[in-house]
Amino acid sequence: MKNLIKNLTLITILLFLTSCEDNVDIALDTAQPKLVIDAVIKWQKGTLGNEQKIKLTTTTDYYTNTIPVVSGATVYITNSTNTVFNFIETPNTGEYVCMSFIPVINENYTLTVINNGQTYKATDKLLATPDIDNISQISVPGVGGTDLIQVKFFYQDNGLENNFYLIGFKNNTKAFTEFGVIRDRFFQGNQMFGFYTDDKLKTGDQLDIYLQGISERYNNYMEKLLNIAATDGGNPFATPPASLRGNIINQTNEENFPLGYFSLGEIDTDIYIVQ
Repeated sequence: MKNLIKNLTLITILLFLTSCEDNVDIALDTAQPKLVIDAVIKWQKGTLGNEQKIKLTTTTDYYTNTIPVVSGATVYITNSTNTVFNFIETPNTGEYVCMSFIPVINENYTLTVINNGQTYKATDKLLATPDIDNISQISVPGVGGTDLIQVKFFYQDNGLENNFYLIGFKNNTKAFTEFGVIRDRFFQGNQMFGFYTDDKLKTGDQLDIYLQGISERYNNYMEKLLNIAATDGGNPFATPPASLRGNIINQTNEENFPLGYFSLGEIDTDIYIVQ
């Protein structure tokens, strides 16, 4: 009888715990949607750089899996001679494409976005990027005595100016590119490097390597964005946090600022297969 009572008690507890597995949605405050402008113009070395894309979306609530796109906006970029590069939307995608963009190193460009009666503007300079000179691989001591594979790529800094760089590694086993920023403060005019290591990196893995010269202001923006992404464990190029403002200003109502950043840069890329 005592064993029977114990068994019945155990079954009752298990049924109670099982009944507590229902999903609970916590009511969260929903802010007014903000316009998000993804306007990073990249000129791949060795190409004309004429095809460029800008994406417009809005923020949404925490429980929504689909990011709303913004259609019907007017989007264009002008240079210092007032040449206009129009970006035309691929219907109902929020992606605005220009097939005739002309990238020029050290040229200043101004982005204009007009949406729902609001005008947004930003200006930035298209900066040069050094070549990726070579790539090397070494083994370094890891935790527990296990060696880790470390991949480095090298590039030459321009010693005549202060430079800032955005570097990235896309491991084919991961969903997102992993980014970092670096400045030449301690490497002025010397060869610099970016490196990647992961305790799961193994022979045969593919790394897509990315290098871009960026402005100091964009460097500071990316430092904050990457710190937030590291804290949240997310992708830095998902919808930006509402507290992080970029360089795009709402000319109609400055308080209603958009999220995102307008930047331009030459980029160099390479592919490395882990040995």
